[in-house]
Amino acid sequence: MSDDTAPRILFSYPRRRLAMARGLQLAARHGGAFLAEHMADEIVERLGWVNRTFADALVIGHAPAMLLAALDARGVKVTLAGPIGPHVMCDEDALPFEPASFDLVIAIGTLDSVNDLPGALIQINRSLRPDGLMMAALIGAGSLPRLKAAMLAADEATGRGVAAHIHPQIDVRAAGDLLQRARFAMPVADSDTLIVRYSALPALVRDLRCHGWTNVLATGAPPVSRTGLIAALQAFAEAAEPDGKTPERFEIVYLSGWAPSPDQPKPARRGSATTSLAGVLDKSARR
Repeated sequence: MSDDTAPRILFSYPRRRLAMARGLQLAARHGGAFLAEHMADEIVERLGWVNRTFADALVIGHAPAMLLAALDARGVKVTLAGPIGPHVMCDEDALPFEPASFDLVIAIGTLDSVNDLPGALIQINRSLRPDGLMMAALIGAGSLPRLKAAMLAADEATGRGVAAHIHPQIDVRAAGDLLQRARFAMPVADSDTLIVRYSALPALVRDLRCHGWTNVLATGAPPVSRTGLIAALQAFAEAAEPDGKTPERFEIVYLSGWAPSPDQPKPARRGSATTSLAGVLDKSARR
């Protein structure tokens, strides 16, 4: 009997681990994974707005040096985790930590390729101490339109039909719903648009490989033929601006939420307001 509640196996975790391991090696040769560093920089800035002390942090996925340095400067003990070493090796939807192990969890650049994202968020919440904070960043819906168009051109050129070269992406509204489903308090989901200009398609592909963000779908995709590759290169080049560079868009979704705690502020009980909205609007109209 099948379990209808089991998460759909969308991603191949062995393929995902291999892509991330190769990405680390490639990033080391090319000076790092700048998109993950951009995410980490934003999270560090947002963390600076939080007026509280953290003792134990879990960092999942990418862990840029500047993020680790910022946590060290705050006196935070850091545990690294993710699908590949040298940290605690685990997938985000199978965290091996005891409940209430951390008061801060940061996840960068990997939650969008998890088979059970709702389950991963629930486990992150469970791993937090009461009033602990989760902050995450991932590539969201609306990203990579030029790459998608190039791969569509490649498929059309070969005449084999459209293949899944890029996995589905989550949008801000759905991300916010998942935070509420995972029972985070004060959940926030927002996005930031980053435009990166590329001289050619291979440069974009190299950046994605540096992050391990290649095709890790369980169904895979047929290799791109020479004919398809020529079509993809041409489609990407045709989208170039007058200076010869093609702009590519990355929509980065940021998530934050707190583990529930009795000390947190609660929303007012429905019906407890002493002033009506109609009255406020009426007074405003008379000014």
